[in-house]
Amino acid sequence: MSAAAGIPDLPVAADVEAAARRIAGHVHRTPVLTSRSLDKTFDARLFFKCENLQRVGAFKARGAANAVLALDGETAERGVATHSSGNHGAALALAAANRGIPSWVVVPTSAPTVKREAVSRYGATVVDCPPTLAGREAALEAVVGETGATIVHPYDDPWVIAGQGTAALELLEDVPDLDAIIAPVGGGGLISGTGLAVLARHSDARVFAAEPAAADDAWQSLARGERVRLDAPDTIADGLRASIGLRNFLLMQTVVDAVIRVPEADILPAMQTIWERLKLVVEPSAAVPLAALRHGQPDLRGLRIGIILTGGNVDLESLGLRTGPASKPSSA
Repeated sequence: MSAAAGIPDLPVAADVEAAARRIAGHVHRTPVLTSRSLDKTFDARLFFKCENLQRVGAFKARGAANAVLALDGETAERGVATHSSGNHGAALALAAANRGIPSWVVVPTSAPTVKREAVSRYGATVVDCPPTLAGREAALEAVVGETGATIVHPYDDPWVIAGQGTAALELLEDVPDLDAIIAPVGGGGLISGTGLAVLARHSDARVFAAEPAAADDAWQSLARGERVRLDAPDTIADGLRASIGLRNFLLMQTVVDAVIRVPEADILPAMQTIWERLKLVVEPSAAVPLAALRHGQPDLRGLRIGIILTGGNVDLESLGLRTGPASKPSSA
């Protein structure tokens, strides 16, 4: 980790490569899928990195594993804590359980049921909080004060950022001649890590962030040149409601080419397209990059594009499909 812009531990490209070595054997190397019909639809070659098939059903397993494994023994014994709408909480709970240490996860009351239950079943103590950024941060501060646990922030953490970047690192190893990579942006852990992975591989690929127009703090931040925080954005892409983190914003200014805003009405149709064409279950947040391609700005036709499908933890209850209790998640 290196110092930059007043941040003493901003990660660099080499940290992503180190994270890949550290978490090897603790996370899955997920497949890259293609679809000739989608290529034809979008007039481009699309390569889908399937992090919906990752442990805990999301790319978050990478950053959490890297952060937990990087702790020294004495610090680890006190446990770890975070706030999360679900995927990072489940990932941290699993990583902590695998290391044999306790974990606490502050979860907003608006979080999907499937994600809340997963956090609990992976072994974390769940602490409810109001569905606002201020509510999350206040509840987490109280938990840490009571337990002495180490905070593993869901995105504004150097170890987490480096770990998340390993998804793009693998994608570039499997498809080294990509012209562009598109990933969703919420707090910014994945997109900033993705940019570092591109630097690590000395790739010429452009990096684009995709976010709901209803939660466009990343777009606003880059446009203004200063970090913008939204307290309670209203979007179906629950994994992208968090505002951009400080480290993430600083990195995005140098490693991300542009942020693409996606209309709310386009998110579920893109998710349905992925289900129908790729036969993959993905959550709304994961569908935002494909939705971004529909608008043709920027024009990426004719290019080779990597798309990171970030997670598959769909709240079936919200879609009227859930009929009984969820089964115990696999840790495979």
